[in-house]
Amino acid sequence: MGIVKLLFRNLLKGPSTDPFPFGDTFTPKALRGRIEFDASRCTGCRMCEYVCAGGAIRFQETDAGLKFHLWHNSCAFCGLCEHYCVPGAIEMTQDWHLAHPQQEKYTMVEQGVVRRLPCEGCRTAMVPTTERLIGRAYAGSNAAIESLSRLCPDCRRQRSARQLTKGELL
Repeated sequence: MGIVKLLFRNLLKGPSTDPFPFGDTFTPKALRGRIEFDASRCTGCRMCEYVCAGGAIRFQETDAGLKFHLWHNSCAFCGLCEHYCVPGAIEMTQDWHLAHPQQEKYTMVEQGVVRRLPCEGCRTAMVPTTERLIGRAYAGSNAAIESLSRLCPDCRRQRSARQLTKGELL
């Protein structure tokens, strides 16, 4: 008799599962979903490519700059790329809706181009240092440090040595 009572109670209570895909469902707060890439923050260090567990991230040298590719089909959503991205160019979203037909599997890509700018000293093409990274490295900024951010490593080394001997960076 207990099973009939349980069955009747469950029929009156209604379904206990989510209505997805026929209705809305909830997303847990700490869910790691689709990755977003912001090329304006990227410094081209390629750390995300090295730590990617699924091998989903690749960089390619092009004339326009450093091209970023992330294949969502290969991504394990582990979050290592976001964790090791010091300038914050990679962020995990809560968008987990990645279902797609088989013929669209090669369109599940996040792309961006990290533009190279000419060095203010020698005019060679380089990826500039972002303001966010300078803020983290120097805990603030001044005009001398900001001018160094627009230089390639060789010119930066030479100018900072000159400014240090003059006492301008202190």
